[in-house]
Amino acid sequence: MTSQIAPPAPTGTPSTGYRLRWAGLAVILAAEVMDLLDTTIVGVAAPAVRQDLGGSDAQIQWITASYTLAFAVLLITGGRLGDLLGRKRLFVLGAAGFTLASVLCAAAPGAGTLIAARTVQGLFAALLIPQGLGLIKAMFPPKELGAAFGLFGPILGLSSVLGPTLGGYLTGADWFGLGWRAVFLINLPVGLLAVFAAGRILPADRSTTDRATADRATGAGTGADTRTGRIDPVGVLLLGLAVLLLVYPLVQGRELGWPLWTFLSMAASVPTAWLFTVQQRGVLRRGGTPLIEPSLFGKRAFVSALATGLVFFAALSGLMLVFTLHLQLGLGWTPLHAGLSMIPLSIGVVVGAVLSGALLAPRYGRRVLHLGMVLAAAGALGLWATVDGADGLTSWQLAPALALAGLGLGLIMAPFFDIALAGVEESETGSASGVLNAQQQLGGSMGVALLGTAFFGWARTDGFGHAAGLTYGLVAVLLAAAFVIAFLLPRQARPDGEGH
Repeated sequence: MTSQIAPPAPTGTPSTGYRLRWAGLAVILAAEVMDLLDTTIVGVAAPAVRQDLGGSDAQIQWITASYTLAFAVLLITGGRLGDLLGRKRLFVLGAAGFTLASVLCAAAPGAGTLIAARTVQGLFAALLIPQGLGLIKAMFPPKELGAAFGLFGPILGLSSVLGPTLGGYLTGADWFGLGWRAVFLINLPVGLLAVFAAGRILPADRSTTDRATADRATGAGTGADTRTGRIDPVGVLLLGLAVLLLVYPLVQGRELGWPLWTFLSMAASVPTAWLFTVQQRGVLRRGGTPLIEPSLFGKRAFVSALATGLVFFAALSGLMLVFTLHLQLGLGWTPLHAGLSMIPLSIGVVVGAVLSGALLAPRYGRRVLHLGMVLAAAGALGLWATVDGADGLTSWQLAPALALAGLGLGLIMAPFFDIALAGVEESETGSASGVLNAQQQLGGSMGVALLGTAFFGWARTDGFGHAAGLTYGLVAVLLAAAFVIAFLLPRQARPDGEGH
């Protein structure tokens, strides 16, 4: 049984909660916004980055994929490190490192250096973001948890609206001659504020080592969970290797002419992933703490949720990247024009998320996911019909299909994680949450790699407009696949109060 370590609030009782809990929630939300802005803002600036620094098509993809890939690989480990070293400590470390890496991104002299700095950003984000859930559970009494988590949807939805628009504005405004570099420097004031506020507002917590020392001193803990409080380095390496073997050749393969090693690498990712699951079971048998609860992979509902989410987030990330690249590289629009053109998509996401979370998902459950996938696929096909073969386009022509796609995406995102967790036991929820978050980032990396590669490949022979249309069609195909897989998900989310 997994030992879920939640940091105790230094003041207040379980019924009243931590005294500064709402201020602490604001700090955690600021970190979430910083991460989401950094994910959405960079895509709009990518063409300006290539114009300034040079680099290949694959390097444009890596500017986005390196962040999400590093985030995905270390995310599960980051959550475990919070248990071992203390969540507040890891939150402050992650926010400080993320802010410093943002400055390194802004100062990058070349595309390779920028990709390396983005990788560092993703690694620190993986230390920062997983701590929020445990901190919120520690600060809030059970009766207020729903209200606390309910603020995530509107705040993150608003961030998705602001990200592309802000990225376009900062890149086009060229403040102090910074150009695209300003999209990374925007993290500096937010990050410094988060570090300063976290140190003074978030509740102190004890690490696993501190708890073990206290238990030995008092005689407590006898007969409790005997797992060791250590990170599993072999598991970390195997998981990272499995992901790299798959994503790296997807990004580089087209530019290199798809040599044999790219196919061998992708094929090798499957046995490496299998070896990881075998190794995790071995860690569990020896009384250690696995990175991922092996029992999760024996649950059809959870495995189906992983497959559904992987395909869905790949479609979402690929759509966002290809849309901004088409507008700027194909149509010659400015970054600001491209960012403003994405507002209908973002507004659709916000409206869909609010409708789904507040009204539809609690009543209709899995059927809301299916409705969202149908609407999102229809929006992608609408974009295909709009852009393919068009000599000139306006933002208004793109708006209806974008809004429809956004509405569908919003309907999916609000209930997905609740429904995905409905098929796991209470003792597995912590591990399952980490795996689902990592799957979201990995899906994003794969979407950027797969759809970005398809887009650039078609653009080289058929032009940007035709390439964008075909890629939107591929997005619709991915959403159709997710639609079919989603039939294996639980029909409803777990009722309130049953543990997540």
